[in-house]
Amino acid sequence: MRHAGTAVGSLAAAGAAALAYASLVERNWYALREVTVPVLPPGASPLRVLHLSDLHLTPSQRRKRDWVRDLASLRPDLVVDTGDNIAHADGLRPVLDALDPLLGTPGAFVMGSNDYYAPRLKNPARYLRADARDTHHVLPVRLPAGELAAELVRAGWRDLTNTRDSVEAGGRTVDLVGVDDPHLDRDRFPIRPPEAASAPGTTGTERALRIGVAHAPYVRVLDAMLADGSDLILAGHTHGGQLAVPFYGALVTNCDLDPGRAKGLHGWPGARPDTPAGQAVHSTWLHVSAGLGTSPYAPVRFACRPEATLLTLVGR
Repeated sequence: MRHAGTAVGSLAAAGAAALAYASLVERNWYALREVTVPVLPPGASPLRVLHLSDLHLTPSQRRKRDWVRDLASLRPDLVVDTGDNIAHADGLRPVLDALDPLLGTPGAFVMGSNDYYAPRLKNPARYLRADARDTHHVLPVRLPAGELAAELVRAGWRDLTNTRDSVEAGGRTVDLVGVDDPHLDRDRFPIRPPEAASAPGTTGTERALRIGVAHAPYVRVLDAMLADGSDLILAGHTHGGQLAVPFYGALVTNCDLDPGRAKGLHGWPGARPDTPAGQAVHSTWLHVSAGLGTSPYAPVRFACRPEATLLTLVGR
């Protein structure tokens, strides 16, 4: 019994140490990921896209704000924000302060559930269900999503809420299509006008690069963007699993995306498009950001550092 008690004590101490690391160290250990995506026409000049997601900012998170502000030093050609920026009723000003140095760069955004509604305490076991969304109605605390969108649009960023738009970035036209948050069933995929189906790009011979943008990477949205001709799809929401298993990865995604694609650059629906297997099924590129924050009610990350990603798009 003495040996059993020692073992239990050791496990408890290890668990406490892991929790302390997850809550005090890793969730504040921000990482810049850099990936190369061979998606442009051969010989095209590179296009640098900064992908931000899931800031979940609260007024007290000064260090996170400063880290995001410093990303402007990367001098991206385009910034895409895939939502869940706000995590507090007074979070609007902190978010705008964090993004301010980037607002002079061409940009686009969609909203996530935690731009519309404040996070609240939930049973973490629900994430193990096939559908982790709430099954009972609780009156939510509304967040200033409308004010945030208005400020970003005023700065020149494109609001992709269930709509299409385009932007000039890095000397080329980028066609954009986005949806409102699928996790809240607010997505309504916009129909492509017939006259836009074959619109040429800036060279006159190549159509514009097409990027699909969503907060939550639900399969129905990814399939719609693939069918629509998106060359690259950007999403967030998953937090990369948030609590991952070392050398294995995420266990959950909080949507119907498979855990193997919980973060990073992948192909959809099959392998990467630059492989024979991906070409055989006509895959497109999918990048899922693990995001920079967490809910204030679950302030931990393990084997899944908070991140922003600089994607350098290059010729195929």
